[in-house]
Amino acid sequence: MSSKTKKLDENYIPIKLKKKYSVAIVVSEYYFDEVTRSLSEAAISTLIENSIPEKNISVYFVPGAFELTAGTQMIYESIKPDIVLALGCVIKGATDHDKYINHSVAQGLTQLSILYKTPFIFGVLTPNSMKEAKERSGGKHGNKGIEVAMAGIKMLQLQEQLAGTKRVK
Repeated sequence: MSSKTKKLDENYIPIKLKKKYSVAIVVSEYYFDEVTRSLSEAAISTLIENSIPEKNISVYFVPGAFELTAGTQMIYESIKPDIVLALGCVIKGATDHDKYINHSVAQGLTQLSILYKTPFIFGVLTPNSMKEAKERSGGKHGNKGIEVAMAGIKMLQLQEQLAGTKRVK
């Protein structure tokens, strides 16, 4: 559903996880004051509301969205969190740079998720303007940071559900 018709963060139900998990949040410094600070604050609040202890949440910074993939890999290899949230914002400009960056980050995070069997969650806003970015980072469309944190929590919940299952041959 388009974010024009649905707030990004509406209707989520808090989840009580069985274990105490660790989370790494990797935040792009580019547009920090305008956008990514709000995304990270919303993600942290959502994680805490959903049984992730604050002491188990680590926040790291990279210069821009393009550096999210390398940064998340370095952080994962160093501290081995249970999930990694990558937060950033790439605004459409006069060239196609946004498409290349967004595609590279999405593909890189997907590859890391598969390689490490750990959820690396894509939380990069891809708006056409700063106005749209602000609308999705605490404005009229809610806050994508909440949605990203909930995606990570739901992946942890899926891992818990699968932990006790056996594959049927």
